[in-house]
Amino acid sequence: MSRPHDVYGTARRGWRTRLASPLAARTRAARHERFFVLTGLRPGMRVVDLGCGPLGLRGLAPDLDVTGVDRLPKPGYPGPFVQADVTERLPFVDGEFDLAYSSSLVEHLPRAARPGFAGELRRVARGWYVQTPAFSFPIEPHALLPFAHWLPPRLRRAYWRLGVVGGWEQIDLLRRREVTALFPGGEFHAARVLGIAKSWITVKPVD
Repeated sequence: MSRPHDVYGTARRGWRTRLASPLAARTRAARHERFFVLTGLRPGMRVVDLGCGPLGLRGLAPDLDVTGVDRLPKPGYPGPFVQADVTERLPFVDGEFDLAYSSSLVEHLPRAARPGFAGELRRVARGWYVQTPAFSFPIEPHALLPFAHWLPPRLRRAYWRLGVVGGWEQIDLLRRREVTALFPGGEFHAARVLGIAKSWITVKPVD
């Protein structure tokens, strides 16, 4: 297994990233241990990783048949790659993949574009696995700032400068009801830290 991508690798270095990076790596590894059980994915099945970034699912499961999709070019991506906007119609036929995978992507999309993304994800694969940070957790996971995502955008933008990511990005974390509305019919799971939901996971197994 290859080493997972450090989600804070491009963030400002400091005590927050030193603490958060190993925690994020352990959390992702723990989620991935349940991935095959939850999805029913088997060797030989095809996966599309929407919003794959530089490595995505391949960092955790390099032997899977994964096609990466991202809005930006990823010349170093280690496998089949398609540059496309995941909020628009994707260049795949209906049901081309066994599973659609998306991790920490939907919260970055404009609210108006999320139903289109969810519809395309459900169209191109017969099963799905979608993970997104939970609005209920008190630490905003991108900026590593307490309560930032609970503030109105005007106040959040000023506060954001104190975080680890530098430039402003409008990120709107999802509540449970928003996730279930986007992905009806899926199983719902919550990953918790100290009893508080840290992320939401919705799954439609491939079986």
